[in-house]
Amino acid sequence: MLLSQVRTTSGDVRVIAREGTEAYEVRGAASVHELALAAARSGEKIAERVGRLGLGPAVDLASAYDEGRMLPPIHHADPAHLHLTGTGLTHLGSAATRDAMHQKAVEDDGKLTDSMRMFRMGVDGGKPGSGGPGVQPEWFYKGNGTMVAAPGAPLVSPSFADDGGEEPEIAGIYVIGDDGTAFRVGFALGNEFSDHVMEKVNYLYLAHSKLRPASFGPEILVGDLPADIRGVSRIRRGGETVFEKPFLSGEANMSHSIANLEHHHFKYALFRQPGDIHVHMFGTATLSFADGLRVEPGDLFEIEAGPFGLPLRNPLAVASEPARGSRVAVAVL
Repeated sequence: MLLSQVRTTSGDVRVIAREGTEAYEVRGAASVHELALAAARSGEKIAERVGRLGLGPAVDLASAYDEGRMLPPIHHADPAHLHLTGTGLTHLGSAATRDAMHQKAVEDDGKLTDSMRMFRMGVDGGKPGSGGPGVQPEWFYKGNGTMVAAPGAPLVSPSFADDGGEEPEIAGIYVIGDDGTAFRVGFALGNEFSDHVMEKVNYLYLAHSKLRPASFGPEILVGDLPADIRGVSRIRRGGETVFEKPFLSGEANMSHSIANLEHHHFKYALFRQPGDIHVHMFGTATLSFADGLRVEPGDLFEIEAGPFGLPLRNPLAVASEPARGSRVAVAVL
């Protein structure tokens, strides 16, 4: 089952369930967030709750997308209670890309970069058996719900950014139940938009480089993540495809298990606050930046993979305020 959210022409939110090519409104569901929390409280699976609520009118999702009515597939009424986070160096091809970005600083002494050491730690201990958690991954914070761009909406790079590049990956979608239990809603395509030029200056700028918008969806795949995911990342410019490359995900292509990544995120009580939403990006190994492409305002990012329904599309835009180089004033109370 695939879940999404659209806005009607009158401005109301509708939850949409899809099996195959047919999509329908879910009766009595005000939002995917509400639907998921209700399922958690009743002990039902989401698909079971959707089946019990029943389906309403058919919906043309492609038309809603073209008309700009596609919403993020989950949202919180208070955006401060949606958390955007992620893990890096989790995929079997990810080390080479990151290592190349940071290699220059250690070329002379022949030592491994921190990126390569972190990657090797994951290969050796990121998929533990049943005895307990494995090695913790790299982790980063991207922002809250104010940083979410809906499918089709621009990913807006700040005016002070050095770059704004795509990162095609899979995101886990979670809600926190009343007792602090983390419940996985499902998985979605994600564009973990980042500033790779800034990151390349110094690895310690990684935290700065990640404080950028992100987009995910348009649909949530309810259920288990396929072990072997094969998708495509594209960049279109003025009707021409200037970048196209496959990306791999799923545990068959990862150095960490999904369960290990989930454990090391939700082990913090901070991330188990009742009612909160978490969108956690699982990492990528495919970047147009690594292939030497510099993106430009107006470029259209497109990420697709069969099991996840509609492709995720977002154009690149650059904020005009504040002016580059200007200082943000802080008032004294």
